[in-house]
This record gives sequence, structure tokens and C-alpha cells, in this order.
Amino acid sequence: MGKVGEKSVVMEYVESIVIAILLALFIMTFIGRSYVVDGASMVPTLHDGERLIVDKLTYRFSEPKRGEIIVFKYPANPKYRFIKRVIGIPGDEIMIENGKVYLNGRPLEEDYISEPINERFGPFVVPEGTVFVLGDNRNNSQDSRYFGVGYIPKKLIEGRALMRYWPLTSIDVIHKPEIFSDFATAK
Repeated sequence: MGKVGEKSVVMEYVESIVIAILLALFIMTFIGRSYVVDGASMVPTLHDGERLIVDKLTYRFSEPKRGEIIVFKYPANPKYRFIKRVIGIPGDEIMIENGKVYLNGRPLEEDYISEPINERFGPFVVPEGTVFVLGDNRNNSQDSRYFGVGYIPKKLIEGRALMRYWPLTSIDVIHKPEIFSDFATAK
């Protein structure tokens, strides 16, 4: 009789482990996953080696919004992941001139970047089904301004950066800047 009881305890452990693994796989596939920042393209907002939780569920039901930080598959080689800030959504006109990003004809007052951008770009209109992204470290970022990245199709977006959990001294929820809330879409 003791062996039957032992087998049921072992089976309970095995079942618990299998359920935990299946639950973890479900969460990582459909709800969220961990992401390690690789590089300096999002400095000063995010730094190399920081760890984030990426929400994979939101964009199944809604569109990316201006100002959100997203993780996406690099269009030229989808085995790589990039992290950037959404600047433009479909229909938006983007132009970069005199150190400023212009969104629908209005300059963005970006307090989350450390230095102004040092090139000219556009104007271009963001196509349907895509977003225009920039790194916060504008002069050290491979983003929508460059061949190989360009406009990011929604199907390549893996999720929205939700929170930083590592290092422990930097735990924080990632918010989009308020400056994006009062921009209308150009049509």
C-alpha cells in the first residue's frame, strides 16, 4: 500500500511541474515575456542589459499608440529583436529638420531624449498597417529612418514594453510621454 501512495505523490509532483511548464509557455506565447535591452539606442530611457516585461496581449486587440515603446522583429532579419519608441501611426506625417522631429506639422517637445537629432528626413506619411519608430538615442539608433528597418508592419510587432524589472534599483512601469496625447492624425 505504501508504494501506491508514493506513486500518487510522485504523480502529483509530475502533474504540478507539467502544469507549471504549460502555464509558463502559455504566458510567454500569448501574454508577456522577458526582454533584455541590447545596445544604447534607447538611452537615456532604457540602458544596455536592463530587463523588461513585454506585454504581448495588448496589440492583439488594439493598435500601437504614439509614444509607446515596442519590441519588434527586425524586418531585414526577423531572428533579431529591436526596441524603439513609436513616433508615428498610419496617416501621420513625419519630418525631421533642424534638430526636431515634426509630427503632423508640429514639433515634438521631447524631454526623454538627451540630444537633438542631427539629420534631415522626410516629410513622409506613415502607411496603413505600419508604425514609424525612433530610438530615444537618436544619433545612435538604427530605426525607421534607415533601409532595412523602415516602417514597421504591425505583424512584426511582438509587444509593448510594460515595465523594467532589472536592475532592482531601476524597477519601474514604462509610461508613454504625455506630449503625444494632443496630436491629431494627419489625413
